[in-house]
Amino acid sequence: MLFSSYPFIFAFLPVVLIGFFLLAKQGLFRPALGFLTVSSLFFYGYWNPVYLILIMSSILVNYLLAIRIVDNHNNEAKHKHLLWLGLAFNIGLIGYFKYKNFFLDNLNEVFDLQLENVPVLLPLAISFFTFQQIAYLVDVYRDKQAERNFLNYALFISYFPQLIAGPIVHHRELLPQLRSQEIFKLNWMNIGAGLTIFSIGLFKKIMIADNLAPSVHAVFGMAEAGQDISLFVAWGGALAYTLQLYFDFSGYSDMAIGVALMFNIHLPVNFLSPYKSKSIIEFWRRWHITLSHFLRDYIYIPLGGNRAGEIKRMSNMMTTMLIGGLWHGAGWTFVLWGGLQGAYLVLNRMWIDFLAAIKLSFVRELPGYWFLAGCLTFFCVILGWVLFRAETLSGAMNLYHAMFSLDFVTLTPKYVDKVANVLPFMAITPDAAASNIMGLDEAKMIVAGLLIAFFLPNVREMFYLNKDKDKKWYRLVWKPSLFWVPVALVALCSSIMSMTNVSDFLYFQF
Repeated sequence: MLFSSYPFIFAFLPVVLIGFFLLAKQGLFRPALGFLTVSSLFFYGYWNPVYLILIMSSILVNYLLAIRIVDNHNNEAKHKHLLWLGLAFNIGLIGYFKYKNFFLDNLNEVFDLQLENVPVLLPLAISFFTFQQIAYLVDVYRDKQAERNFLNYALFISYFPQLIAGPIVHHRELLPQLRSQEIFKLNWMNIGAGLTIFSIGLFKKIMIADNLAPSVHAVFGMAEAGQDISLFVAWGGALAYTLQLYFDFSGYSDMAIGVALMFNIHLPVNFLSPYKSKSIIEFWRRWHITLSHFLRDYIYIPLGGNRAGEIKRMSNMMTTMLIGGLWHGAGWTFVLWGGLQGAYLVLNRMWIDFLAAIKLSFVRELPGYWFLAGCLTFFCVILGWVLFRAETLSGAMNLYHAMFSLDFVTLTPKYVDKVANVLPFMAITPDAAASNIMGLDEAKMIVAGLLIAFFLPNVREMFYLNKDKDKKWYRLVWKPSLFWVPVALVALCSSIMSMTNVSDFLYFQF
C-alpha cells in the first residue's frame, strides 16, 4: 500500500487512526498498541501476504536473541557468540534475498561456471528492517539491556509509517515513546501539524517527483540503448533525476513523519535541505540522515573511525561508503557509486587538512568561498546520481559522454538561432524530437524544483522539529492559522486529484 494512494488516504489511515484512539480513550492501551501492530503488518502484507512470514520470523528471532544476549552477559564467550549468531542471521537474510543473484551471476561470469540462478523475489523493506535490528542487537550487546515486551518490540520494527522506506529509526528514539502514556492522548495540534506535513510530502511526490519521472525514464532509457543524446537533453535528464530522487524520497520521509505525528509519535528527520550543502561531508550529514548515522555508528566507528591515523581514516571512509553503496542495490553501479562517494569524502577531508597544514583555513571563511564550494558540491552530487540511476555501467558512461561532449549539441528549432548567436563556437543543429523529451515544460519543472530545493525551508525549519529554533523562516513556521489551512488543503487536494498514474517510491527497491 502506497502513502500516495486512495486506499491509504481514504480508508487505511482514517480507520487505523480512529480505531487506535477509540481503544485508547477506553483505557485499553495494550489493545491499542496491538491494533496498531496488526494494522502495520497488514500494511506490509498488502502487496504480498507471503512477505509477512519473513518479517514476523525476523522480528521473533531477533527479539529472542536479544533477550538471550542480555541473560548471558556474564558469560562473555556465549554473550559474544549470540551476537555473532544474530548478525549472521540478519546479514544472511539480506544476503540471500538481495545479493544471491548478484554474486552467482558474477561467479558464473568470472569463473565460467554454470551455477543455477533461480530468481528470488526481493521482499519489501528488507534493508530497512534488517539494519534496524542489527543496530538493536549491537546496542543490546553493549548496554546489556533488551526490550522484554514483545508487543513493543514488534511495533518498533513494524510501525507502518517508517517500515517501507525509512527513516531507519533507532530503538532509543521509538521504544521510549511506545512506553509513554502521551501517545494515547488525542492531540489535535499534532493531527493538524501531521496532516500538513503529510500534505507537503504528498505534494513533493505527486506534483514534482512524478512529473519529472517520464523525462528521467526517457533520457536514461536512451543512454541504456546507446542512442545519441544531445548535451542539453543529457544534462536535463541528469538534473531531472537529481530532483526526482530528492522530492520522491524526501516526500516519503515527510509523509512518514506526518503520519506518525498524528499518532503522537515523533520520527527523526531524514533530510535537511541536502542540496544546500557546501561540501560532500555536509551533504552526507543532510541526506538520508538516519542511514548516515547507521553507517557511522555501526560500520565506520567499529572499523576504527579516525582513531588510527589519517591513512586508516581514509580507508575506513572508503569501506563505509562502499558498503553504503552496496546496501542500495545489488549491482556494480551501486558499488561504484559508493566508491565515488567515498572518494569524494576522502578528497574533501584531504582538502580541509591541507588548508589547516599550510595555515590557510581562513580561506574557507572568505566571501564567495561557500558559494563556489556549494556549486562544486552540487555538481559532484549530480555526477554521482547518474551512476546511481543507470541500470548498467555502459548506460552511465553513455550519459556521461553526452554530458561532457560538444559533438552533439541540438535544440528545438525555436531556440537554435538564439543560442547560436550567444555561443557561436558550438555546432548547434535543430532537433524537433528533443522537445518531446526535454522541452519547455520539463525545463520549467526542473527550474521550479531547483528553486524549492535551494531557497525554501525544509520541514524541520517549518515545524520546529529541532530544539534550536531558527528564526530565519519565522513567517513560514507552522501554526494553526488561516494561512496554513488553505496551504495544506491546496497541497493535499491538488495531489489527490493528480493521483491517476502514480509511480512507486524509488527507495522501495532498496
